[in-house]
Amino acid sequence: MQVRFYGTRGSLPIPGPRTIRYGGNTSCVAVRTARGTLVILDMGTGAYALGQELAAEGRPLRGHVLITHTHWDHIQGVPFFAPFFTPGNEWDIYAPRGLGASLRETLSGQMQYSYFPVALEQLGATIRYHELVEGGLALGEADDVAVTTHYLNHPALTLGYRLSADGATLVYALDHEPFCTEAAVGGRDFDGQDGRHVAFLRGADLLIHDAQYTHAEYPSKVGWGHSTVEYAIAVAEAAGVRRLALTHHDPQRDDDSLDALVARYRDTTGVAVFAAAEGRSIDLAAGSTAGPAVAPDPSAREAVSSALAAQSVLIAAADPAQAARLAEILRGDGIALHEVALSTEAVTAAVARHRPALLVVENGPEPAERLAGLCGALRALGPAGRDLPVVLVSRSGDRRGDEAIGISDRLVAPFTPSYARTRLRAWLMRTACRWTRAAKPPREAARLAALHGLGLLDTPPEARFDRLVALAAEDLAVPYAALTLVDRDRQWFKASHGLPFRETGRDVSLCAHAVAASDRSGRGDPLVVPDARLDERFADNPAVAGPPYLRFYAGQPLILRNGHCIGTLCIADTRARVLDAEGEAKLRWLADLALQEIESEPAAHLP
Repeated sequence: MQVRFYGTRGSLPIPGPRTIRYGGNTSCVAVRTARGTLVILDMGTGAYALGQELAAEGRPLRGHVLITHTHWDHIQGVPFFAPFFTPGNEWDIYAPRGLGASLRETLSGQMQYSYFPVALEQLGATIRYHELVEGGLALGEADDVAVTTHYLNHPALTLGYRLSADGATLVYALDHEPFCTEAAVGGRDFDGQDGRHVAFLRGADLLIHDAQYTHAEYPSKVGWGHSTVEYAIAVAEAAGVRRLALTHHDPQRDDDSLDALVARYRDTTGVAVFAAAEGRSIDLAAGSTAGPAVAPDPSAREAVSSALAAQSVLIAAADPAQAARLAEILRGDGIALHEVALSTEAVTAAVARHRPALLVVENGPEPAERLAGLCGALRALGPAGRDLPVVLVSRSGDRRGDEAIGISDRLVAPFTPSYARTRLRAWLMRTACRWTRAAKPPREAARLAALHGLGLLDTPPEARFDRLVALAAEDLAVPYAALTLVDRDRQWFKASHGLPFRETGRDVSLCAHAVAASDRSGRGDPLVVPDARLDERFADNPAVAGPPYLRFYAGQPLILRNGHCIGTLCIADTRARVLDAEGEAKLRWLADLALQEIESEPAAHLP
């Protein structure tokens, strides 16, 4: 895995005689694997030079862009990235699911006519947009690059990325502020959220970490969302990182200052520390890939929105004014809010009744022992309280002991509404996206090749398929029926009845489970889910917890003659029910008819 820096500056570009050696462009890093998978991390102004190099290759490009967040210094290069203008190129752009506008809308905003002469819609390349939460995904042919995402501490929802490929691991963590003030000056007591951050970095062969400030500069920058050099080194040491690239250099720090900064710390740590410089390349050989396992696939924006709409937040505050302020911060998200008096009895009763996704506690002057008792009572409630995230609103930033008593995070006052909303939203997203995503089938690359070879994806509706799904809905007495094709990261409906959309993310697809099971077993057994709310794989799925509120599902795998499963003929209902043997036979018969149309030959078995 080769890593090359194209932009290393934070906040704004400052090219000039003072920044020649380390560079003046904002964040952009290119990663290439031995298989040729191209991954770009952030698209600050450094993306311009990268784009010129790629365009000069003179061949069609397929690449992936991972954006930490959409502040300008991380996306300013998008309008100037030449490969986006070339027809035939294909790009997938990933970024955190935001608080309002979609990723496409946000990127389009900086290309409005008032600011730029070319609109996003005029780009010639095929560009797909994906919005992520914490989790994991795979990029490239044969899932070449395993990516784990992790929320960082910044005023905007920001993701760090952990990439594993070719036996090596790279972690990219920009725009991250220590959760604990003591950690910013080099403290080594990493628990709670700082401990989670260390775990995310664990065993990386190369860590590219925000280091915009020094500990002396930090007191006047608290809340700005950036790390100190001392913190970056401390977490790298605690995580057992092999090499640390300090980056997101402050605009006021010139080349000589960066030289002095690195020299000051190079001999005080066992980690190989250097300052990231534009043009520098690093080849990562196979090394230690210890660290967090790749989590389930992150969710698309629509899925997260549905899941959030089904969530509720419980606020327990000693100060009524603070409770009102917290409620106002969250109210704009359309999330159900419940307020309760700050007492163990009231809170536990409300948790048992409302089953909230998040508990926000403002303890006021109450003694810490009482808070510990409250958390203990919550954890004793069983499933309703055992895994419930608890965010403490406090004027103290001392987090020691929080984890031991069950406090998930601490929101330190004073804080801005946008910062509080970001932190609380991150916890809601973690909770909203707890469901089992289908595993990738063992023959996934060959399966996708078979699917794409049919030429059915993204084609206009056809009466022959529309009639089949309408017949399935009528004959089996369900409101929803569809012929689904399960692509690399989406579920696309060639035909559907009763559903208002043409595709969803693969991560929320029940059909993906039917495909995975069929591909593993080689059999064509249907996946039948009598009541999704009682099935731990699907109970919190956004399509179950939110619109269209599915309860019953049955999917008959569509298996080609070559043995590859490309999707399903499926039916669904908003009420729980049982599919009897006669119903299964009808569903299988209709699926065989669909395969007959797809492969243009008589189906293998008809009743």
